[in-house]
Amino acid sequence: MRPAKTTLSLLAAVTLAMLMATAPSKALVSGDNAPPAPEFTHSSETEWINSKPLTLADLRGNVVLVDFWTFDCWNCYRSFPWLNAVEEKYAAKGLKVIGVHSPEFEHEKVRDSIVKKMEEFMLHHPVMTDNDFSYWKAMRNRYWPAFFLIDKQGRVRAAHFGETHRGDAQAQEIERDIEALLNEPS
Repeated sequence: MRPAKTTLSLLAAVTLAMLMATAPSKALVSGDNAPPAPEFTHSSETEWINSKPLTLADLRGNVVLVDFWTFDCWNCYRSFPWLNAVEEKYAAKGLKVIGVHSPEFEHEKVRDSIVKKMEEFMLHHPVMTDNDFSYWKAMRNRYWPAFFLIDKQGRVRAAHFGETHRGDAQAQEIERDIEALLNEPS
């Protein structure tokens, strides 16, 4: 019985990885089948904004929404009102939002410019600057914006891609996923 379960877990993890690496996915996978989230790839004080450098261990017991964005991305900007509303709605229930700023262009690597954009769009959550795309690659991301959900045990449970607005189908699906993960035991 055990080998079949292991094979199914491996198959589910490979399937999720393939979905994340190819076309947009909205799959919420079960915890038993979810791959572990990669550790944050930047640990210097200057590579984090609004926070000391974080680790996944710091976030254990919370549901984490990782938002990949860059400051020249209009689809990212248009998603921030929804993202801020979701953060406010679920923060007290255990949701942590972590931004990952992965720049498309060289001028987007300037920390002061990132800080100004964060102030403009009222982003108060921690943001890790990913100028070398190491976390982008570790998560096998290919899109701006991209929203990855990590469960309370540190496993990647869902990935959603593209501009998201309050009340649209994608926002509703992500929020259902967040609620399902928040309701799971720690």
